[in-house]
Amino acid sequence: MKQIFSSLLMLLFLQPAIAQRKFNKAHDPLQIATVKVYGGSFDMGDDSGAIDRRPAHTVKLKDFNMGAYEVSQDQWASIMDNNPSVYDCGECAVTNVSWDDVQKFIEKLNTATGKHYRLPTEAEWEYAARGGNNEKLVTNRDIIARGGVNELLIEDKNKRIPEKDKTGDKYSGRKNAPQTVAWFDRNSEDHVHPIGRKQPNDLGIYDMSGNVEEWCSDFYAKNYGTRGDVENPQGPSGGRSHVVRGGSWASTKEEISVTRRAAYTPDTKNNSLGFRLVEDAK
Repeated sequence: MKQIFSSLLMLLFLQPAIAQRKFNKAHDPLQIATVKVYGGSFDMGDDSGAIDRRPAHTVKLKDFNMGAYEVSQDQWASIMDNNPSVYDCGECAVTNVSWDDVQKFIEKLNTATGKHYRLPTEAEWEYAARGGNNEKLVTNRDIIARGGVNELLIEDKNKRIPEKDKTGDKYSGRKNAPQTVAWFDRNSEDHVHPIGRKQPNDLGIYDMSGNVEEWCSDFYAKNYGTRGDVENPQGPSGGRSHVVRGGSWASTKEEISVTRRAAYTPDTKNNSLGFRLVEDAK
């Protein structure tokens, strides 16, 4: 009986890896697997977090298709005829690519496929990382009354529930268990890993916490500057740096949360920095 249980437990942990290997064998490297993220409203940012995550504000987004995986080294090489990554592994996320490099990749990929891929805005990134309109939050005062049901119930639709009174997924796919969804400094063994080996979030998107930090399209601002509602924000009109989200294999668990932000100049390259793609929904 113990042996059967151990076998079932092992199969459970291996399922993401098996699924990813099947995906790789069945698909052309130019085929970008995407998940349709249905639009909606969400509270972006975190009033209890670092200053650049404030103020929390309501963002409304239209539908878009988010890459289910970070772009792999094989996918990069099939377009660019090189692999800039320090850790050589075709199924791993590509790294050591600057924002400028990514723009060249996207241009060539779109020419080759006839598609219109791009980097996500940071609002799209955070919305998808949180689970899109599947995100479920609970307020402290509802936890006992609702028996722990993980949903946010607001009596007054126009009243914002303070961030400190909410509980939800801190990481993309799990509330307080990063080991199950993310490669980070406690489990990565100091290198990037193959895409899609950890559990996905509620939308079926992998590695939005950890593995590699991910470029966004927006210029970086030190804070959000508004508490008002914003529709399909594109970020500041200019700046010196671009937003990076998600944390990486080298990050602490505090640095892989869905609200953490970072900023790098567009020529920055390092072995923990990569990206994923989006496409406008039709």
